[in-house]
Amino acid sequence: MEADRDVVIGGGASRYALKPTRINSEDILICVDVDAESMVEMKTTGTNGRPLTRMECVKQAVILFIHNKLSINPDHRFAFATLSKSAAWLKKDFTSDAASAVASLRGLSATKSSGRADLTQLFRVAAQEAKNSRAQNRILRVILIYCRSSVRPTHDWPTKQKLFTLDVMYLHDKPSPDNCPQDVYDSLVDAVEHISEYEGYIFESGQGLARSVFKPMSILLSHPQQRCAQEDLDIPKSLAKKVPVVEAASADDNHNPQAMSQ
Repeated sequence: MEADRDVVIGGGASRYALKPTRINSEDILICVDVDAESMVEMKTTGTNGRPLTRMECVKQAVILFIHNKLSINPDHRFAFATLSKSAAWLKKDFTSDAASAVASLRGLSATKSSGRADLTQLFRVAAQEAKNSRAQNRILRVILIYCRSSVRPTHDWPTKQKLFTLDVMYLHDKPSPDNCPQDVYDSLVDAVEHISEYEGYIFESGQGLARSVFKPMSILLSHPQQRCAQEDLDIPKSLAKKVPVVEAASADDNHNPQAMSQ
């Protein structure tokens, strides 16, 4: 049904209509980098008192993502792939069963250093799955979680063929003479900009903190068809940003009569 609105312009009225837009359920292919760098220890410790690895933290964040996404819409579905030299299926069949998805994810483990990372096969598989999704009035999204600080990902994929949305979370070491995280990041940004059908988001962190994984995954709950541009994102807001405002208000209170508490 069209939504009609009257707009007053210069004393007159101009009529316009907003056409309804269908928000499709998602098929989400989560591809996790299993290179040896995924086992780098983070600064956050687990319940056993030892530091979490990137892989362990990613698993926890993705499991939370799955449960939260299904609470929004139980019709969303998930499948999993791994990335070493190229992409390979971990769980090919998309499922909306949380227990099945989590069981597949828990079986994820790291491999030895891969030496290179070719995303072509990942994009090829995603394109085929996107066609299957569209035939069912769904959309496909790929979430790539990449962990290498010295290996720029490559791909041979037509930049004008946009069949799916691409999101990226990049966890890396701090820059040093032995790595090139900025170059890696630039390559990932280029892939998102040229391949993603809807607005694709990319997040990076070299802090080694769990919140640098959980925070981006919470933002990636946003549906591609309902997103603003990434540069317009201002969530979640940091409480620290509100401190100067409070301090300013306190300073004003010192010069003005205080209102009685209600």
